[in-house]
Amino acid sequence: MTSAELHRNAPDVPAVTTDDRPIAYWLLACCAMIFAMVVIGGITRLTESGLSIAEWRPVTGIFPPLSEADWRRVFDLYRQIPQYELINRGMSLAEFKEIFWWEYIHRLWGRLIGFVFALPFLYFLIRGRIRRALLPHLLVMFALGGLQGLLGWYMVQSGLSVRTDVSQYRLTAHLGAALAIYAYIFWVALTLLWPTAPAQTAPAAARLRRHLKAVTGLAVLTLLFGGFVAGLNAGLIYNTFPLMDGQLIPDGLLFLEPAWINLFENPEMVQFVHRVLAMTLVAATLWLWIRVRSVPLAGRAHLSLHLMTGMALVQASLGIATLLLVVPIPLAAAHQGGAVILLTLILWALHEMRGAR
Repeated sequence: MTSAELHRNAPDVPAVTTDDRPIAYWLLACCAMIFAMVVIGGITRLTESGLSIAEWRPVTGIFPPLSEADWRRVFDLYRQIPQYELINRGMSLAEFKEIFWWEYIHRLWGRLIGFVFALPFLYFLIRGRIRRALLPHLLVMFALGGLQGLLGWYMVQSGLSVRTDVSQYRLTAHLGAALAIYAYIFWVALTLLWPTAPAQTAPAAARLRRHLKAVTGLAVLTLLFGGFVAGLNAGLIYNTFPLMDGQLIPDGLLFLEPAWINLFENPEMVQFVHRVLAMTLVAATLWLWIRVRSVPLAGRAHLSLHLMTGMALVQASLGIATLLLVVPIPLAAAHQGGAVILLTLILWALHEMRGAR
């Protein structure tokens, strides 16, 4: 089987050599930092800290306020935005510092990811360790990281003039872009570690791979609607399960006009859709697990699918607990991190099944 056939649906990464493993480990370290970034971003959102820094200073912003005058300046900027006027009016400087630090850590961690990517990249490039076929992928990753920073500021801007929080559309776009970058880097790292697809010769393997692709699509949709749930604070309503206000299908799902806008701007509809997608994802994952148990698969496919199924159940449990307990910050952050872990295991399983045609 040729390299092109192996990677028909994957980035065209060259076959592994001994020198490729350090690059793969470096990319996995970047993935770990992006995972932490997603969790920190979730905490920043949950603590309503994202608008505490009302300016964008890509270079000098790496330093926090170092004097009382600096603190007064950034606090004065915050007091000019609607969130302060309508929600936090009268907040003291000490209270402001509590929300400032989460947003500062969030931005600082983004800069650190850039350094952790750029410095080893330059080292490997200068040492001639990056082969020609891999270089475009690394350059695209770096460019996407820079664009993600711009998208983050574009998101923050939506809450500085009229709104008291950021746009749920921009928040979901920012989250989706982070997960797309994460998935891209993770897939390339896996391909560098395990370039040869296991020969899945079982007759049912191709059907299982199609099923797994459907699970992947469901997971992505569920994650994106999780962004809308966060953006609209939709987890703070209907804190019961499995019913919503005593109903399987609550009233008020379509009170906005036109009807389609309820999917993105009606908190009741957004939570309902997120629930349905999550339950469908768990059901589809369990069905796949039942099917795959009797199919002989090569490589690590069985292990990845077992872990994926277990994580889907854990993630559903975290989501239900977060809802029932009215979104406590530690549990909600664990739920967001669990979503990334589940996505990771799905991608690993898909990578193991890529040889099934």
